[in-house]
Amino acid sequence: MKKRSTLVFLLVIIMIAALAHPVFAQDMKVDATGSILMEADTGTILFEQNAHAKVFPASVTKIMTLLIAMENLEKGIISLDDVVTVSQYAASMGGSQLYMEVGESKTVEQLLKAITVASGNDASVAIAEHIAGSEELFVDMMNKRAEELGMKDTHFVNCNGLHNDEHYTSAHDVAVMSRELLKHKKIFEWTTIWMEDIEIGKEGRFKTFTMVNTNKLLRRYDGVDGLKTGFTDKAKHCISVTAKKGNLRLIGVVMGAPTSETRFREAENLLTYGFARYNSVPIAAKDDVINQIRVSKGIEEYVDVKPGEDVSVLVLKGKENTLKREVEMPEFINAPVEKGQKVGELLVNQEGETIRKIELVAGQTVEKRGFLSTLWKTIVGWLIAAR
Repeated sequence: MKKRSTLVFLLVIIMIAALAHPVFAQDMKVDATGSILMEADTGTILFEQNAHAKVFPASVTKIMTLLIAMENLEKGIISLDDVVTVSQYAASMGGSQLYMEVGESKTVEQLLKAITVASGNDASVAIAEHIAGSEELFVDMMNKRAEELGMKDTHFVNCNGLHNDEHYTSAHDVAVMSRELLKHKKIFEWTTIWMEDIEIGKEGRFKTFTMVNTNKLLRRYDGVDGLKTGFTDKAKHCISVTAKKGNLRLIGVVMGAPTSETRFREAENLLTYGFARYNSVPIAAKDDVINQIRVSKGIEEYVDVKPGEDVSVLVLKGKENTLKREVEMPEFINAPVEKGQKVGELLVNQEGETIRKIELVAGQTVEKRGFLSTLWKTIVGWLIAAR
C-alpha cells in the first residue's frame, strides 16, 4: 500500500512538472505546411517548421500591400485624406471584398481599413492603383521590396493574394514582411478593429457594409493586436499573428493549415510557447544619455552619448539578471561632431560572452572652435593653472 501511494505521489509530481514547463520547440509539431515563431524586435527565430517551404499566401499577401502603403504614407507620397476613385478593374476582383461600385470614392484611410479589417481585394487594387498607377507597377514595387528585405522564397503576381501558381512565399518570408510592417505603429489602429461599418456606393444609393475582422484571435488570445489571415482552396488556411506581453512582441506564422480552427489553434500554440519560455529585457532607449565624451577643439566641451535605437535583448526566462552593459568609446573625439555620428558601442554581455552590440551616437552637433575662441580658451587655461 505504501509503494502504491509513493507511485501515485511521483506521478502527480511528474504531471505538475509537465504542466509547469511547456513543450520544447524541437518537440512541437504544427499541423500546417509551414510555420515559424519570430521575436519582433531582433528578428530572432524561436521555432520553425518547413519555414522556407514555398506556399500560396492567399490574403496574407496584403501584408506587403499594407507595407508599401505605410511607407508611402510616411514619405508623404500619399495621404490618409487622399480621395481614390474605384476603377472598373478594382471593382471586378471577387473573393473577399467590400463590393464597391465603379466610380465611387473612398479615402486612403478607408481603403487601408478595408484591407486590414475585411481583407478587401477590391480595396487592395484601388490602393495599388492610387500609389503606382496600375496593379502591375505596384506588384513590381512589392517584389523589389521583398528583395530588399531578403525574402528569397517570394514572388508576387498580384496585390491581394487571389490564386496564381506563380504567386508564392514562405512562412519565413511572411514573418519578415510582418516584422517590417509592425514598425509602422499606425497599423495597430486598424488591425485591432473588431467590427466597423462603412458606407458603400455612390451618391443617392449608399448602403452600409459591416466589416468584421477575420483575425479571430483578437478576441481569443490575450495580447493579440494583429495581423492578417488568408484562405483559398489551394493556399488553405493561413495566418500571420502578432501579440505583445510586457516588453516581448512575437510574430507567429501558420501557412497551409487544413481548417480555419487549426490555423488559429496552432498560432495560439506558437505564441504560448514563446511567451512561456522567453522574455525581452530593455537595455537602453534611444533618448537615454548613456555617457558623455569630451570634444577636442569644440565650441562645447562635452557631447551626450546615446544609443542609436531602442534596444531590448531576448533571454530565456530566469536569465534576466545575467545581462551586463559595457560602454566602449575613446577618451575624446575631435570637433566638428555631427548629431547621430557614431562615437562608440554599447556591449551587452551574458555570462562572459557579448551577445549584442549597439551603436552609440552623438546626441547633438558640436561645431569646431575658431582661432580666437581657441586662443582665449588657452589663455584662460594658463591663468587657472597659474593660480
